[in-house]
Amino acid sequence: MLSSQMQQGIHTISFVGLGLIGASLMQALKRAAGATGRNIEMIGFDPAFDAADIVAITGECGLDRFEPDPAKLYNADLVVLCAPVVTNIALLDEAKRHIRKDTLVSDVSSTKAEIAAKAQELGIEFIGMHPIAGREQQGYQAASPELLDGRLVILCTECATLETTLATELAGLLRAAGCKPLFMSPEEHDRVYANISHLPQLISTALMAHCRENVEWAGPGFASMARLAGSPWAVWRDIVETNRSNIADEMEAFSALLADVAGEVRGGNFEALESKFREANDLYQRLQERSSS
Repeated sequence: MLSSQMQQGIHTISFVGLGLIGASLMQALKRAAGATGRNIEMIGFDPAFDAADIVAITGECGLDRFEPDPAKLYNADLVVLCAPVVTNIALLDEAKRHIRKDTLVSDVSSTKAEIAAKAQELGIEFIGMHPIAGREQQGYQAASPELLDGRLVILCTECATLETTLATELAGLLRAAGCKPLFMSPEEHDRVYANISHLPQLISTALMAHCRENVEWAGPGFASMARLAGSPWAVWRDIVETNRSNIADEMEAFSALLADVAGEVRGGNFEALESKFREANDLYQRLQERSSS
């Protein structure tokens, strides 16, 4: 359970990592604070930033203070780790040395079970956060609070009652920023996103490799199907490493489905194929309607 000391409210938020998602989330929460009459100081640090980056992030991007001193960086009501997941897991040790007892720690990683387990082991009050948003451009230069408009933000916690915690206040700020918070356990999150995020990425990667000899003749349909093949391995290595079992399960199940479809194609079972097309058409229509709402 989250400590009762967390009823004081969020007045300072630190972002450890100021890339696309970290900077966009910072801007969105700052806009939400202003819209709700709150004064929340936004602090941040990124080890890759030079002097020009610091001027930009604290100027037009809206960060209140760039803070390289860990003792000051982690002295916040809410600390959000915005590096790749394996780095975020390692950062929990640094966070533990500097956070206050009433600090809530979160992250924006694409997998949740391993980092939640490490936080519990260290005795850190932790709620994982996964904004379901992104774009092909990377870095704070591409950041925008609009990136999170209308987007799901998964909040991962085992806590059954959230009414008196900073988690509830965080969810309120996210709603004020135009996001759609949704609570689930870290384990459920990793199972779900292995299916609808990690599996499609690896399918796209494998599809490009399978079709390599014919890519030069491909049209826009293939390009749409293969878009995720452009994702960088540097990002996906950590995701695969921290969700291997769920991803492998999904890939094996999908491989079995592909084998069934291949059998239906080879055997000319057009009734079964038509049924699959109809179901897929219906599901796609629902997906489009939800995306536009």
